[in-house]
Amino acid sequence: MAMNAEVLERLQKAGLLSDQTLDLGNVPTGSYALNKIISGDYQKGVPIGMITQIHGEASTAKTIFITHILIEAQKKGYYTLLVDSENAYSSEFAEMLGIDAKKLFYAAPETLEDCFDTIESTIKSIRELDEDTPIVIAYDSIAVSPSKAEYEAEGYDGNNMQGAIRAKATGACLRKINPLLRKEKVALVVINQIRNKVGVMFGDNTTPAAGGKSLEYYLGVNIKTLSAKSERILDNNKQIVGIRGRCKNTKNKVSVPFKECEFELIYDKGLNPLYGLLPQLVLDGYVTQQKAWYTYKDTKFQNKTFMDKFIADDKFAELREVVGI
Repeated sequence: MAMNAEVLERLQKAGLLSDQTLDLGNVPTGSYALNKIISGDYQKGVPIGMITQIHGEASTAKTIFITHILIEAQKKGYYTLLVDSENAYSSEFAEMLGIDAKKLFYAAPETLEDCFDTIESTIKSIRELDEDTPIVIAYDSIAVSPSKAEYEAEGYDGNNMQGAIRAKATGACLRKINPLLRKEKVALVVINQIRNKVGVMFGDNTTPAAGGKSLEYYLGVNIKTLSAKSERILDNNKQIVGIRGRCKNTKNKVSVPFKECEFELIYDKGLNPLYGLLPQLVLDGYVTQQKAWYTYKDTKFQNKTFMDKFIADDKFAELREVVGI
């Protein structure tokens, strides 16, 4: 289709979709199953250039997930920043899991607006030195950060408008930071908490604690973590050493939404990368299941023996290649 010079000049500000780099890469999560439900690939994970939210109730491994994402980012040589508004991040625990503290930028701003100012200034400072290497930022958590209006108010009584003011401030911050993420190759992973709606008798009575509707609209991926008391892992002395739970993908702009996977967290080791993988392999047709028995090619096994066989048995070599191990 022929275009005159005037039309071409007007189109220079837009460009063609075919010329755009829409896939900026991904950062693994430390769980092959979670990688799969987020990106559709066992090796990939949270998308660069978008906002990923991990939200759930207390003690459902939210901070552990962002720690593993930061670890995987450091392995790739990416810049990493932790914005710790909870002032509760344990450097000793993080280093035990594999964080290189000397390569992790850290900030603990007091307000919501300050947190986003820190994110923006860090991105711009890094880009003055390095124009291309991706940046991975974890914000723990948006639910804890007060707005400036809340922080500067006298007393602790609060008022009915504080929630609306905070939601409005969040929307303004997101509108400013969101365009930077794709332009500057940034993955922003936000932790949020869960609150219960008063008076809801049927259906889901939970709602994210912060961000209002604006955060939901800006999300590229939304992951909800769930774990119950019955899913606690006990040692031989009946001491709690970890938890098992589920991750539910409730929004996804990079792959198919509304998928779930299982996870296992051992407190002194972190996430088990293989836990939850078997059900995903069944769903993808690599493994067949009949009641408690599974079959891969001519090899039959049960769930409790899968991890050992998957890692060590030569018969599973092709399956390991599928997963990327």
